[in-house]
Amino acid sequence: MVGLFWIGAEAIHLGMPPVAPAPGVTITPEGLRITGADPLRWTWSGLSAVRVTEAPVRSTVTRWASRAASFAAAALNAWTPGSPAEMTVVVTARNDEIRTPVHSGASSAYTQREVDLSHALLARFVQGTSSPAVLSDWQEEAQPTGTPNSRQREALLHSWLSAG
Repeated sequence: MVGLFWIGAEAIHLGMPPVAPAPGVTITPEGLRITGADPLRWTWSGLSAVRVTEAPVRSTVTRWASRAASFAAAALNAWTPGSPAEMTVVVTARNDEIRTPVHSGASSAYTQREVDLSHALLARFVQGTSSPAVLSDWQEEAQPTGTPNSRQREALLHSWLSAG
């Protein structure tokens, strides 16, 4: 997970990969696809905008306090995982606006900078000045075994924006 993107070996998603029949949003170098009961597909040139609303954002201090509380609860065997936060992917194609729910991939929350950089990257995909291939290329080259920390995720997003 880097920013709003869940980057896997098989696919790149906005938010977590969906579990059928729940809807999900997959991005490829060719375009964007909503999966689920009402599947839709667009090329990047057919889109006017893509954004994610309701992304959970917390300050660094709040995220660390939340993690510390989770670790303490786990140590006391009192921790039960909660459901991931629900976000909405808003796809604008011509004069239509389609909204679909997805689950956050963040364990607690994103930084505001991660969300802002993710939106800037999505805008580049729509404008045709960048491609989601930069994400899949990174996945293939780096073969990460875990999620980078927030500073590393922000640096990755910034580098992908700079690569344009």
